[in-house]
Amino acid sequence: MNDILGEFFGTMALILLGDGVVAGVLLSRSKAHGAGWLAITAAWAFAVMAGIFTARACGAPGYINPVGPIVDFVNSKHTAEKAGLFILAELAGAFTGAVLVWLHYLPHWSITNDAGAKLGVFCTSPAIRNLPANVLTEALGTFTLVFVGTAIAAEKDVGRGLGVPLASALVWGIGLSLGGTTGYAINPARDLGPRLAHAVLPIPGKGPSDWGYSWVPIVGPIAGALIAAFLAKAVFLA
Repeated sequence: MNDILGEFFGTMALILLGDGVVAGVLLSRSKAHGAGWLAITAAWAFAVMAGIFTARACGAPGYINPVGPIVDFVNSKHTAEKAGLFILAELAGAFTGAVLVWLHYLPHWSITNDAGAKLGVFCTSPAIRNLPANVLTEALGTFTLVFVGTAIAAEKDVGRGLGVPLASALVWGIGLSLGGTTGYAINPARDLGPRLAHAVLPIPGKGPSDWGYSWVPIVGPIAGALIAAFLAKAVFLA
């Protein structure tokens, strides 16, 4: 049970710090307002590191991303039930983290006029709305996460203590290099959990939650992760 709770708390920490920086950059009268993409990508990298360490401290694998248990289920490392529990915990943790961000920035919602900025705090959206291209972008970003992440894990010279910071640096690199198109969800829970929070929270002038796009950061990451896992198994782990 601790491993399930660990994925909950780890994903909660991920979203609290990750969506938190987006709120700081986008919401009116935040001291971080306008800090830009570099601040967002750097903070998300630190959020990943914080989330993994939090999850592992509780005895969890530290996936903080449903693509992890999905890949391990496909590789017969988990039962469908266990993978499903991990995914539900991550979705719940992401939702909770988003609620905490809403509470933290409570006075700022009513003075921010841009409904799109409010939605952007919680979930991703494309710079250019082209759904096939958007799916490809999310698939490629997640492919990079899983493929290069597996390469890092397979490197014998990488000490156990360096694995998490290197994974965080990888997420930073993905954000800087590939994230400008869709906001690099590369994690279905990271997008869906906060999007649900946006839909139900009493945010003044929030606008719709863009459910027509919501499937993209689910399908794209899962497809990219599965392709990367099969290729990594053939190339690195054979």
